[in-house]
Amino acid sequence: MSTSSPSAVGNIDGGSASSLTASAIVAQAVSRSHVLKIDGYSLTKGLGNGKFIKSESFHIGGHRWFMQYYPNGRCSDDAGWISIVLHLDQTDVKEVKAQFNISLLDQHGKAVKSHSTSSQLLCDFKATGEKWGYNEFIKSNELEESAYLKDDVFRVRCDLTVVKEIVTELITPAVIVPPSDIHHHLAHLFSVGEGSDVTFEVGGQMFPAHRYILAARSSVFRAELLGPMKENTATHIQISDMEARVFRALLHFIYADSLPEMDENDTAAAMAQHLLVAADRYNMERLRLICEEKLCNYLCKSTVATTLVLAEQHGCSALKNACFKFLTCPGNLKAVMASEGFQHLRTSCPSVLDELVAKLAP
Repeated sequence: MSTSSPSAVGNIDGGSASSLTASAIVAQAVSRSHVLKIDGYSLTKGLGNGKFIKSESFHIGGHRWFMQYYPNGRCSDDAGWISIVLHLDQTDVKEVKAQFNISLLDQHGKAVKSHSTSSQLLCDFKATGEKWGYNEFIKSNELEESAYLKDDVFRVRCDLTVVKEIVTELITPAVIVPPSDIHHHLAHLFSVGEGSDVTFEVGGQMFPAHRYILAARSSVFRAELLGPMKENTATHIQISDMEARVFRALLHFIYADSLPEMDENDTAAAMAQHLLVAADRYNMERLRLICEEKLCNYLCKSTVATTLVLAEQHGCSALKNACFKFLTCPGNLKAVMASEGFQHLRTSCPSVLDELVAKLAP
């Protein structure tokens, strides 16, 4: 039968709208990201052209993957470049189709230089060694002259979308409900200060706020603003032991349920440290966990000692374990011991050093 025969195709215009049915062919996919931190970049430069360092394996879309980092380029034509390659790390699968992009990250974790596959291109990753990546990811001298290399550390992120399967399904009529936008309205309320009934003075700056919103988000604010404490009738409250920029970020999270954009003079790690302390003070568990997760990703030789002090003082067990893991890596502990942060650790939390020594013991 000819595929162009008119008898082979029904005419949907002949039925009423209520009698129509619909189906969909759906290509299911899983998208996740993996951040690779290169700590000690200068020490990797002598590896030589065509030589690579393999990342730890990570799981996305039901498969294992790893990245190859070539500090002196993958091929002879790539000398002077840094190459990044993505690999399938399995021999028990025939082929995996995926899309990906690899980005250089700035100090706030924002992608500043991205290399992406075409939105219409599906790459075939095979267990036989098929790999995809970017031989000319960034020139070595460009990275070294940029602000993205700090304390001999830089980060790249691989955003990977793995095609799982293609299925068909019936489409049932439904009302399309937009996602909640209450956080946008509350964030606007915070930004304009309309209807505020309490003002906080922090570092010489005034922050109008709404006591019932603060009370709903924090049990500490609820006790202070609505409970039997003296602040429950106050309209002007002074906070002397917190920086204004940190309190502003705390209020932004209370209203918008998200972290604000960092000021150009702030680093993401420093703000995360300050906000972790604030979140613990005001019993805001979700914010505390967000800060703890971020600090786990920002660990480097210049921050790990002060971060370990915070982890111990504020009961962040996952962050504490991440610090221990970082310090037990060869070469890291010796470099950190020479820092001012380590002296602060020694005087503030001597018991933590005993735990670290126990972990280093054979």
